[in-house]
Amino acid sequence: MRAEIGQQPEALDRTIEALLPRVPDVERLARGTRQVLFIARGSSDNAAVYGRYLVESHTGRLATLAAPSIATTYRRRLDLSGVLAVAISQSGKTEEIVETLDWARDCGARTVAVTNGAASPLAESAEVALVTEAGDELAVPATKTYTTQLAALSVLGLGLGADADAADLRRVPDEVARLIGLTEAAGALPAIVEDLAAVPGAVVSGRGIAFGTALELALKIKEACYLHAMGLSYADLLHGPIAVVDAQTPALLVAADSGPTLPGTVALAHRVRSAGANAYGIGGGAGLAEACSAALPGPALPEWVAPLGLIVPGQILVENLARRLGVDPDVPRGLNKVTQTD
Repeated sequence: MRAEIGQQPEALDRTIEALLPRVPDVERLARGTRQVLFIARGSSDNAAVYGRYLVESHTGRLATLAAPSIATTYRRRLDLSGVLAVAISQSGKTEEIVETLDWARDCGARTVAVTNGAASPLAESAEVALVTEAGDELAVPATKTYTTQLAALSVLGLGLGADADAADLRRVPDEVARLIGLTEAAGALPAIVEDLAAVPGAVVSGRGIAFGTALELALKIKEACYLHAMGLSYADLLHGPIAVVDAQTPALLVAADSGPTLPGTVALAHRVRSAGANAYGIGGGAGLAEACSAALPGPALPEWVAPLGLIVPGQILVENLARRLGVDPDVPRGLNKVTQTD
């Protein structure tokens, strides 16, 4: 896992250079569509949450997350005319995701695949395949396949007319390389690891474009460290679950260094600490760091591409925490690299 975290700058660079020329392909396919439907499970579903917020906040299109069981279990036909269906799968071999994309096409949608498997059934099924260049990923927890999926979804956003600059995306690989070094040198890292090793679980929260990062970090804590972790929007957290935050349940708060959700994240850090709990920040600039008990650095990137770097300190934290707990993060119990669901 640690080796593959370190491979992300190169994997991102290859993916971005390979996929930016595909922007016109997305533009052509999307003509006549008005809505985006994301189809995914697991880490890919967390990537889809980023895609949803990116599409809605920067292209003005409605975007939703699919319920694959409607296609594969209930077998209901829906009118998907005017819909761009985007299926996301690291391997491209998860049968449920392939079947759901085929179902979407049969229901009238145009189809896109985001996958690391160039010759996979998913890539072959889609009209446009945005194939990531992550290379082989051996550890079960997704790291470089996840961040390259985010890069592919950034390209998708550009193809859908996002009010964003492709130059920001090209900056990502160097920023991720810088961030890996900053995080591992951060004095806060071992302290946060020790604190998390002493509690049964944590709340992980972010909002908007950073929400998918919070969900992905919570998933990584669960699958690689065997700790309870709730990934929540801070809006949902404040609607009741904030009651679980206490001295034995700290909060991990993620945010870009700028954007409309940053002030709310800073306010949440103050509220968590006032409840007697620790708040650990990832990103959010100086404002979040000052409000938290301890913090890890975030990427110096605009909000729309910040999640491509924002998850990286979380990945490093999880890998260190797993080893501290005596868990091999490469092979979590009960999990395989390709998960099949009915």
